[in-house]
Amino acid sequence: MKRDLVEITREVDKYLGEQVEVEGWVRNHRKQKEFGFIDFADGTQFKSMQIVYDDKLDNFEDVQKIRVGSAISVVGILVKSPKEGQLYELQAQEVKLLGDSLENYPIQPKRHSREFLREVAYLRPRTNLFQAVFRIRSLAAMAIHEYFQSHGYVYVHTPLITCADCEGSDQMFKITTLDFDNLEKGPDGKVDMSKDLFGKKAFVTGSGQLHGEAFAMAYKKIYTFGPTFRTENSNTKTHANEFWMIEPEIAFCDLNGLMDIEEEMLKYVVNYVLDRAKDELEFLDSFVENGLIEKLTKLVNSKFTRIAHRDVIDILKKADVKWEFEPDYGEDIAKEHEKYITEYFNGPVFITDWPKDIKAYYMKQNADGKTVAAVDLEVPGAGELMGGSQREEDYDKLVRRIEEMKVDRSTIEWYLSLRQYGGCVHSGFGMGFERLLIYLTGVENIRDVIPFPRTPGSCLY
Repeated sequence: MKRDLVEITREVDKYLGEQVEVEGWVRNHRKQKEFGFIDFADGTQFKSMQIVYDDKLDNFEDVQKIRVGSAISVVGILVKSPKEGQLYELQAQEVKLLGDSLENYPIQPKRHSREFLREVAYLRPRTNLFQAVFRIRSLAAMAIHEYFQSHGYVYVHTPLITCADCEGSDQMFKITTLDFDNLEKGPDGKVDMSKDLFGKKAFVTGSGQLHGEAFAMAYKKIYTFGPTFRTENSNTKTHANEFWMIEPEIAFCDLNGLMDIEEEMLKYVVNYVLDRAKDELEFLDSFVENGLIEKLTKLVNSKFTRIAHRDVIDILKKADVKWEFEPDYGEDIAKEHEKYITEYFNGPVFITDWPKDIKAYYMKQNADGKTVAAVDLEVPGAGELMGGSQREEDYDKLVRRIEEMKVDRSTIEWYLSLRQYGGCVHSGFGMGFERLLIYLTGVENIRDVIPFPRTPGSCLY
């Protein structure tokens, strides 16, 4: 009977001594004169299985020629394995080659650099590192859905094509059907966008927030989870031009309530992965980030600190540290500051009440006239993981802020109207999914937690 490795592992006592058939790929093949060992994986679990065969096979000589990377099927008897760290092995009675692999197969049984593996991204899921990373990506995505669904949120599919300016049109990809070689211009010398498909400028979304807020005004609690795009020409380890975002929006919720949700959700997701990816995390703890499991376990058991931006700057200014970037009350904080403040409080830190001049127009203005009810979550070892705010529900204040920041009001008139038709206190946050995965896996480069990364100068496959 055909079985996946994950099925066998779950009920190993049931299958020991029984004949089973498995299908998968050769990770390694060690040949001796009268027998051989195949390291076999089928992708259904992290751990591989050893297949033992001998010269009693009718096609022994052909089996000995099977190369790494080949697809095979094996029928055999499952027995307890003497190999350390392995519950069982398969004593082969029949081995069939289903799909040959060329001698130049790039993923050989040795360590490859991550830079090399990016060049063969279509094959890297076959390595132990990426087997672990992308299974954790799958589990974390499921955890996010389970958390929000179990707490009464509606999952909303916000548009990928938009004319609304949320994050700033200079950060969004423009889309058009116009012929670049024959652009028609108006009297002002600018391209006549009325001739384009949508009759005006359109973009690939940088955030689903504005549309999410519209649905929160009907369903109370919603979340989006999907791809977003930014044009930043940044080559850092934490930036990509295509990435995934989780963006909940909650009606009748202020900033304190939002932080409660952020903390609860993050702990839920981390705990979910700790429970379901033990093999993967043990591998990553050993070969990628020593102490990873301890770090994640500590987060689940931590009490998150809440502190205002001004108080954070006070702490940084008093610190006996020579900063590369001097902290300032009216400015953002740098990576070195994020690291210091999480170490100072020995755990995750919510930084609240940011200077309004460095934050977006839609954030709730505080009574002091200088700050907004915004919050960033800083976590040890990763820095900023989430950013959110209470949204400005006052129509007049929001209009004035839009005018101050010279945002094109015509693209978001509908968004303003939400304040006139039953508006209420509401809040939301965004979390870059890949930033979370960097934290969960210890793999520090965003290019290695996305299956096919899109970064400046790189759009392979």
